[in-house]
Amino acid sequence: MANKNGHRRFGNIRKLPSRRYQVRYLGPDGVMRSAPLTFARKEEAQRWLTLTEARMARDEWIAPERAKILLKDYAERWISQRPNLRPRTVDLYTWILGKHVTPYLGGVPVGLIDTPMVRDWRSDLLAAGVSQGGTAKAYRLLRAVLMTAVKEDEIIRRNPCQIPGADQERAAERPTLTVNQVFDLTAKVPERYRALILLATFGCLRWGEVAALQRRDVDAVVGTVRVREAFTEQPGKGMVLGPTKSRAGKRVVAIPAVILPQIGAHMDTYVIDEPDAFVFTTPSGTTIWRGNFNKLVDWRKTVASIGAAELHFHDLRHTGNTLAARTGTSLRHLMTRMGHDNPRAALIYQHASAEADLAIAAAINEMVEAATSANPKPAGSTKTSPDDDDEDGAGALARVG
Repeated sequence: MANKNGHRRFGNIRKLPSRRYQVRYLGPDGVMRSAPLTFARKEEAQRWLTLTEARMARDEWIAPERAKILLKDYAERWISQRPNLRPRTVDLYTWILGKHVTPYLGGVPVGLIDTPMVRDWRSDLLAAGVSQGGTAKAYRLLRAVLMTAVKEDEIIRRNPCQIPGADQERAAERPTLTVNQVFDLTAKVPERYRALILLATFGCLRWGEVAALQRRDVDAVVGTVRVREAFTEQPGKGMVLGPTKSRAGKRVVAIPAVILPQIGAHMDTYVIDEPDAFVFTTPSGTTIWRGNFNKLVDWRKTVASIGAAELHFHDLRHTGNTLAARTGTSLRHLMTRMGHDNPRAALIYQHASAEADLAIAAAINEMVEAATSANPKPAGSTKTSPDDDDEDGAGALARVG
């Protein structure tokens, strides 16, 4: 806007030898700056100055040089500065960034990323053969990084990740076992690992949680297991003992009474009499991890023999979660048993108190007793019953948000 003697009260406009118009203005920080582009018409330059002045009046102006940081540098700093990220999550985010984000957008200044650019990037990932789930994880990571740029660092005003449904992934339905299949599987693995199968299934435990159990965590008399820590497998470091996946992961889980004799027998036979002795180890006494466990029990051949060739170890927890959901317990109680601090994963099973958890264990116990009494089998039997019983993400991202 011009004042009475023809001079603008905010900024100035001058015509360049190229016949285009250049804008300069004084920022709130006292620094004189030029607009990031020149204008073909003076009216366009005046409009740009008016809009910039209005942003300053609303306290929405951002120093343009702050948004010049490249996305690659900003995202790497974002990962390194996130509080309480588990090492495995850091590895996942770093991998997603390097594999799916940096090759496409890493060299773009954060302030220049807009929604059409994000849409093109997502389309390029899908066209390159990245799965819908992998693309969704990458999108959620990018959105989280840029949300920090909006809300915390205030280097952009709007998150350009505005594509409806781009954050959704539809994981394939994972298999579950019938109760009889669980006991068939238990009978087919070496005796040393039978209690592990039972606890992972009927205690709804993650691999890292069951592998980290110590003698002091298991009460085979009362029938509870205390989850305090979890193992993660980290590249270059192997098995690392650390905190549970989330704060909700620390919990006490009630165990169905029908499996307590097997748990007690395992503790007496395979666990040394020290409070910090790990409950599940290899025959040589070393820490057990998924790779050597699979070899020790010949996992693929064993699960195929019970009619569940596609079964992953995590599907044992999925089976237990499904059984728990069938008891009709509340969403909150199911979340507590599963060790989740948000309802999304628990809702997959259609549905925190210690009393409610004991009720879940008792109900599962009734299911197991009913199934085993109706179809008694000798130990080691290979015959499976008809499948008349129907899984960070926890997935992942896993990357993420």
